[in-house]
Amino acid sequence: MSGIPILFEDAEALIIDKPAGLPVDRPRSGGASLGDHLDALRLGFQRAPAPVHRLDTDTSGCLLLARNPKALKRFAAAFEERRVAKSYIGLVAGEVAEPEGTIELALSKISSASGGWRMIAARKGKPAITHWTRLAAGDGFSVVRFLPVTGRTHQIRIHALAGLGFPLLGDPVYGQPDSRARRTMLHAAGLSLDRGSKPPVAATAPLPADFLAFGVEQLEPWPIPTPA
Repeated sequence: MSGIPILFEDAEALIIDKPAGLPVDRPRSGGASLGDHLDALRLGFQRAPAPVHRLDTDTSGCLLLARNPKALKRFAAAFEERRVAKSYIGLVAGEVAEPEGTIELALSKISSASGGWRMIAARKGKPAITHWTRLAAGDGFSVVRFLPVTGRTHQIRIHALAGLGFPLLGDPVYGQPDSRARRTMLHAAGLSLDRGSKPPVAATAPLPADFLAFGVEQLEPWPIPTPA
């Protein structure tokens, strides 16, 4: 057994609850990755499942896997066509004043020999849109639900910083070290993929222990997001 919780399963798809700290792709420096678990996630099928999208190493929660090449192609097309709804819960390192809003900031990738690569908000970048709702605020941080319309690299992390004015708690790239968080506090809480005449592939992921330590357990359960 892989030891990774399975949130949804049928003949085409799995949604797993990826733990924080586990990279989807094997790091260049080596080490553990999701690939080490894929054979155990065959669950009797001939082929190992393949990830349809990516989550940052620090991000926990819903990750969609396709169980055959045809499903992988269809699911990838659904992401491209924005027929996938995703809901994230983030802990933001500041008290957000407004109750909700939409962030529309294009994103671009920059890199340097000394600092490596990162994403920035840039007018000539790729369009990126995130809806958000403040769920709670106090004690120097906020609990925010993020509903990204687009799926750009580090989108929520940049939109939190540039759009809300605060980085995600514990973000080592776009924020500051924080003794309260050992990782970037972002959780993929819900995912729903439209399959036309078939029922959607959909699941929610419970909050992990490091989120519960901030006293936000009363906000569960998260509703499954609905594709537009």
